[in-house]
Amino acid sequence: MAPALASRTFGFLPSGESVESWTLSGPGGLVLEIITYGGIVRRLLAPNLNGKLDDVVLGFNDLESYLAGHPYFGAITGRVAGRITGACFKLDGKTFALARNDPPNHLHGGIKGFDKRIWTATPVDRAGGEPSLRLSYRSPNGEDGYPGNMDVSVTYSITRDNTFLIETEAATDRPTPVNLTNHLYFNLAGEGAGSIADHELQIFSDELVPSDERHTLLGRLESVAGKANDLREPRRLGEAILPLEKNHGELYLIRRDAGVGQELALAARLAHRASGRVLDVSTTASYLQLYTSSYLDGSLVGKSGAGYLRHAAVCLECHGYPDGVNVPALGDIVLRPGRVERHTTAYSFHFAG
Repeated sequence: MAPALASRTFGFLPSGESVESWTLSGPGGLVLEIITYGGIVRRLLAPNLNGKLDDVVLGFNDLESYLAGHPYFGAITGRVAGRITGACFKLDGKTFALARNDPPNHLHGGIKGFDKRIWTATPVDRAGGEPSLRLSYRSPNGEDGYPGNMDVSVTYSITRDNTFLIETEAATDRPTPVNLTNHLYFNLAGEGAGSIADHELQIFSDELVPSDERHTLLGRLESVAGKANDLREPRRLGEAILPLEKNHGELYLIRRDAGVGQELALAARLAHRASGRVLDVSTTASYLQLYTSSYLDGSLVGKSGAGYLRHAAVCLECHGYPDGVNVPALGDIVLRPGRVERHTTAYSFHFAG
């Protein structure tokens, strides 16, 4: 039997710095592989109805492919995941200019965000004995234009009921915006299986934030009622979202009365009938960003040896309001000294009833 937590060398940066790979094997069958470059989830093996394990997240087989550039496959994104409008913000009377790496906006922490940093890995002892790994990083004052030294940790755990837990913590010595997530790309048929058109998706949300043609958030909430992207009931992606001319995705405000506990709320449910896999996404965060991988064009070759084409996966990212530093009414994301920002997201696998 494989150990519950194992590590190896995954590769080396051009600087010579080592990148580690850590594998967490859960008692229910779920297997997770993480690399310390970007805190990337490289593999997530989940059983189907017959017990067969398939890798259900997009990614690469080697470090060189990650270093060559990719659309945040499985990576920790921050300091601020999502787009900051105009690539700038004013905080306590001072204006901070950020990289316009997604003109006219700032995206996912900048040119060298958390997805391109080396994280320090430390095994964690959980009360139930399930495998758990904490990744830590200190982001120095001024990194990517953000103020303050910020200490960040992201803990990955696999529970007995085949739940992949992501727990984030952040603290700072100066006021700074923070909005962390993991940019997982899911295909419940397997990462090399092609389009997610046959997946059914339900999002537990009554409102979304509209955006323009450059995906700039417009700073207001709109009802999903009567819109093509109303996913309050399960809908097949190939019929609901993918045919839309603008199918990048939407930012949904999570309905908090759909809770599965005092803190976690059920945000989304993704199902693939052929494999029987169902993925429930629950979170303490306020928003869920849907992305249908519409910019994939086959140029990136994945773990199965084939190019990832348009709609090869769906992202269900849980976080705060990305532009909350500019529009705090939709969710203030400014972290101040003396506070610790904590969030939990749970990706729970089970089978269709």
